[in-house]
Amino acid sequence: MTAQQEWTGRWVADRAGVGLTGSDRLPELVGLALRENRKRAHLLVSTVLGKHVPQRPSVVHGSGLDLGRRVRELLGEDAAARAVVLGYAETATGLGHSVADGLDAPYLHSTRRAVDGVAPVGGFEEEHSHATSHLLLPADPALLAGDGPLVLVDDEFSTGNTVLNTIRELHGTNPRGHYVVVALVDLRDEADRRRLADTAAELGTRLDLVAAASGGVELPADILDRAERLIAEAGPAPALPSTAPAPLVRAALDWPAGLPDGGRHGFTAEHRGRLEAALPDLAARLAEALEPVGDGGRVLVLGFEELMYAPLRLAGALADLLPDGGERVRYSTTTRSPVLAVDDPGYAIRTRLAFPAHDDPDDSAPRERFAYNVAPGADPARRFDAVVLVVDDVADTPALHEGERALLTQLRQVTDRVVLAVLPSHRPSRPSRPAAVPSADLAVGPEVAPSAGPAAGLPGSAAGLPSPLHGPGFSSYRPDEVAWLLKDLSDVPLEAPTEEREEAVQSGGAHYAESLPVEYQPSPEYQELFHQALRVSARRIALAVGTVAETLVRERGRGLVLASLARAGTPVGVLIRRWLAFAHGLDTPHYAVSIIRGRGIDPVALRYLDAHHHAPDVVFVDGWTGKGAITRELAEALAGSAFNPELAVLADPGRCVRTYGTRDDFLIPSACLNSTVSGLISRTVLRADLIGPDDFHGAKHYTDLAGGDVSEAFLDTVADHFADVREEAAGAAARLAAEDRTPDWAGWAAVERISAEYGIDNVNLVKPGVGETTRVMLRRVPWRVLARRGAGADLDHVRLLAAQRGVPVEEVDDLPYSCVGLIHPRYSRGATGASGTAVLVKES
Repeated sequence: MTAQQEWTGRWVADRAGVGLTGSDRLPELVGLALRENRKRAHLLVSTVLGKHVPQRPSVVHGSGLDLGRRVRELLGEDAAARAVVLGYAETATGLGHSVADGLDAPYLHSTRRAVDGVAPVGGFEEEHSHATSHLLLPADPALLAGDGPLVLVDDEFSTGNTVLNTIRELHGTNPRGHYVVVALVDLRDEADRRRLADTAAELGTRLDLVAAASGGVELPADILDRAERLIAEAGPAPALPSTAPAPLVRAALDWPAGLPDGGRHGFTAEHRGRLEAALPDLAARLAEALEPVGDGGRVLVLGFEELMYAPLRLAGALADLLPDGGERVRYSTTTRSPVLAVDDPGYAIRTRLAFPAHDDPDDSAPRERFAYNVAPGADPARRFDAVVLVVDDVADTPALHEGERALLTQLRQVTDRVVLAVLPSHRPSRPSRPAAVPSADLAVGPEVAPSAGPAAGLPGSAAGLPSPLHGPGFSSYRPDEVAWLLKDLSDVPLEAPTEEREEAVQSGGAHYAESLPVEYQPSPEYQELFHQALRVSARRIALAVGTVAETLVRERGRGLVLASLARAGTPVGVLIRRWLAFAHGLDTPHYAVSIIRGRGIDPVALRYLDAHHHAPDVVFVDGWTGKGAITRELAEALAGSAFNPELAVLADPGRCVRTYGTRDDFLIPSACLNSTVSGLISRTVLRADLIGPDDFHGAKHYTDLAGGDVSEAFLDTVADHFADVREEAAGAAARLAAEDRTPDWAGWAAVERISAEYGIDNVNLVKPGVGETTRVMLRRVPWRVLARRGAGADLDHVRLLAAQRGVPVEEVDDLPYSCVGLIHPRYSRGATGASGTAVLVKES
């Protein structure tokens, strides 16, 4: 603090009788304000924390780095290499992360935001706070299970109660020999110091403290009454000036996929390296959004409650990029803490914006939030020419945007330009395993914390379950794209000619899932037809993928777990996973599971999903609907369980699901091929002599067809259109959210009518839609194809297949699908019944 600067605690000191003693540095580090909180009337307002007072980002981050380096010196290199840093929400989340940077240690901060599917490993209370409960939600519970030093970071160390609560909680489950408490200021009195020392002795551990300054706070006996009177005398904050609102610009940062936005679930050295590499590009995106203000105006980067560290680092990178940015860029964050604002140079909180909570908090804290010292008040020199608001996507809600009191509305009244940057709220995809679960079961595949218990009707645990399969050993997909909950039957001869399979199935001698059709290398003519269809429809598919993904995020949240129905649903699951990474930065777990008509979904796969995930988060995915047989099969199989039975598909021409990209019957080119577009994996197999009660359903990996594999080409071609359709997909999902999407099963009614008209008398021999018709042509014995009159290029491949197999194509009117494939009924008039088998029916 220079001689020209007035101490920002003078107003409170003079009127409320509050004083600071001890280190001469204290007035440089803290000012004073009055809380609207009867538990503690005064507030020490840090000038270097970046919470209530805008500060240079280099000062905020540098303060934490210096403390972290001091801790490293205290511990020594060996102990420092095993240390873990724990910061406190909400005020010290950024400080704690900066200390971890200086120590080069993994980091976790407590949180007041519960996260579905992530079980707390501990919690504690902060008695004096306005919001007292803290949760610990590490993705890997082992983060807090080591024996190295635990470094606890808070902005101030006043009574020591919060630290004591934390140490007792964690020491009871995982004792360790050394704790280090870090704070900007140490303000304990002698009794508090003795109590902390006694606790360390009682627990048999060492406890050190590192602080930037130390001293004490002198309070009059009637401080609560004095503060209440001063707050009443101050009256309400003045209204903001009525001005034309500043423009609002949304910055597209392209936050790196899978990179945590902070330490809520843990932050590792690998994460630290990825962030450092990404910061220059992220700052450049912000600078573009700031133009022309970035040419010379003052800029505030404003974080959001616990989201302190990412905005801080963005502010620092922006200051490094902009000319004279070190003088022009400041950083602070919003807060839950209610504090009186007094527009006086001797008071730490000059101005206050109060606004409704916009992240749908589920705790009991008050629903009003605050941004301090953002508005200029009576001093025009304090005005910011632009404000960059950084929030996570959980907080990017209508409450942030809409209404006179919304934060964005108020920010646009106090500056010339507002930039909104939305980061993907990190949700862990690989949390640690409970100690009771054998690690061999859980070593591979995308996984999250197990749910509290097995789904109803699905008893079992992770113990004894088989492990997923991954490419390239099983399938041609990358190992991170999908985990196959299947048993490898690649060495088992299961194929039979199509006609023989049809006869066996329709005569009741076999279930269709007990054998496989022979798969051949597609002809050059047919492969070219596939590529032509893909070129024509790739953008349309990308839009459907984006619409489904955005709908799922809207309605099911960000903690999605994808379970695609093998195998036709698996390319769709991979695409949805890619979209969630592209548009939201999510690293979404994706599994492929088997479902078989007449036999249901694989129960062992369900046990695996339930043991490793929160069952309601699992979304079952398929490519399209026909008449809805699989939709019904899924609903019946999941009845009474904790799984959500709703199916998500790209195309729903059968009108039998609520989550879809379109209800048009259009060609999804993956339907044109078999394994060569599905990772070289066969249809799934269920046979008693091959699949035991604790096995996944089976499938084969056709490595001999690798020369014709177009699985990755299909995915890449569609994904290349994601950026082009992003806004359109978001708009489509918003429109669908406002529509009545209740299934009316119109497709099923059409199938029943066709079955009767053509004398088939069995709906299971009628396969509606372009996808199902293609399957009939490739796998079954087709009888004829019904094509909607005027249907165009979507049916070129169907016509080619029909010509190759000598199947007539009839053009008909009033067909709700592009086409319908009819299976040949020669083997029986009741072939492939509802159970998946049939009995031989005598010819009449």
